[in-house]
Amino acid sequence: MIELKTPTEIDAMHAAGQIVAAALTAVRAHAGVGVSLLELDEVAASVIADAGAKSSFLHYQPRFADTPFPAVICSSVNDVIVHGIPDGYRLADGDLVSIDCGAHLDGWHGDSAISFTVGTPKPEDLALIDTATRALDAAIAASVPGNTLGDVADAIGVIGRAAGYGIPDDFGGHGIGRAMHEAPAVPNEGEPGKGLRLRPGLAIAIEPMFHAGGRDEYYTAADGWALCTADGSRAAHVEHSVAITDDGPRVLTARV
Repeated sequence: MIELKTPTEIDAMHAAGQIVAAALTAVRAHAGVGVSLLELDEVAASVIADAGAKSSFLHYQPRFADTPFPAVICSSVNDVIVHGIPDGYRLADGDLVSIDCGAHLDGWHGDSAISFTVGTPKPEDLALIDTATRALDAAIAASVPGNTLGDVADAIGVIGRAAGYGIPDDFGGHGIGRAMHEAPAVPNEGEPGKGLRLRPGLAIAIEPMFHAGGRDEYYTAADGWALCTADGSRAAHVEHSVAITDDGPRVLTARV
């Protein structure tokens, strides 16, 4: 079932989204060579708690997972695409890091992700991140009443494929609202004009994921959570929660 949100409810989702944005901003500022992933998790947890919100990720267990997620953020480094569990690993010079974070406030969720490098960046990593960001921007621009989910998905896929990147099957964006994951699914490839017609009040999380090596295949790590590129190439993951409105897309997790 797809639930359309009222303008008041979208405002409430924006409040949750801004907490997520603040947490990601704080994590990015704290990240650097020698900083552990557990430290980054603690930074995000502190921002969320101080805002009076709760983590959407901690203890979350979707159907594909055998165990609940044990942290506040997903910290995915280098060849990890998504769902990396924070641990004692200390970031090394040149690492590519993707951080995914969610929080809920007053019954409404926000979800967003960023990718960045630490230390001396590799040009190919910067290009990968830039392409994922451009794909996210294009998908957001397509998120207007009258368009379809196929238009949103195609905006992502066209940019990723043109750059020669792989795109993982079966993982992408989703509806968001009273639950972190709601209908509809928002794939990262699609056919223009096909799929659900976008209407004001629909809220979706759009999240491009690209593999630098060009292959789509991935595998699940032994922890049952982290998805890793099959060819060992690096991955980037970016995401925003977006509401469809009569005035155009409203990015609920925009960072200021």
